[in-house]
Amino acid sequence: MKPLAIFNWSGGKDSALALHRIQQQQTFSLHALFTTVSQTHARVTMHGVREELMQAQANALGLPWQPLYLPEGASMPLYNQAVAQAWTQFKNDGVTHGIFGDIYLEDLRQYREEQLTQVGIEAAFPLWGEQPMALLEEFWRAGFKAKVVCVNGKHLDASFAGRDLNEVFVRDLPAHVDPCGENGEYHSFVYDGPNFRRPVPVQLGEVVFRSYAPAAQTQEDDCFAEKPAPYDTGFWFCDLLPA
Repeated sequence: MKPLAIFNWSGGKDSALALHRIQQQQTFSLHALFTTVSQTHARVTMHGVREELMQAQANALGLPWQPLYLPEGASMPLYNQAVAQAWTQFKNDGVTHGIFGDIYLEDLRQYREEQLTQVGIEAAFPLWGEQPMALLEEFWRAGFKAKVVCVNGKHLDASFAGRDLNEVFVRDLPAHVDPCGENGEYHSFVYDGPNFRRPVPVQLGEVVFRSYAPAAQTQEDDCFAEKPAPYDTGFWFCDLLPA
């Protein structure tokens, strides 16, 4: 029997490509897509995508979606406790592996591995160590389509939010920005691809700027909540709407 796995799912391009690979390789049986969601705003933490779009995306992929609702401003210890409880339940359901779309951030990989080791689950990284541009080219060749839903204001201006994630978008990125946004420069929502039963209809809403206080941050920040900011960390969000 194939190992039973949970996919740590953001809804973005790296998750989509990693999922496509493991489906092609038929390495795992997938128990569910797992996403942290703001309980207050009903949006994906960090990306700001509405939960109804995440559910529609999972339906289009033909996979169960398992959200973990987090309170606004959750501390890191509270975040870790909630995630550990969720993974413990997955372990009780027979899950042996957790799958992540990370590419090269060693500290993030170590954090994820330590988090899962505590509950007896093994972490897998299908895209690990590969070149960002090669991954993007594979993403496009496969037929995936995505919208950029969030950009870090330190690196990109508002004009990048809401754009199609295509060759033109990547060509317009400043030289210091990772093409895959691996350092959090941008985030995306995939609405169609080779493993989708049907596209997820979306339309662009307003573009807004949000700033965040350090005390509110977790490993996967609730970045759609509006908070006062004592320092210069902020993000431009394009509010993606169901079409």
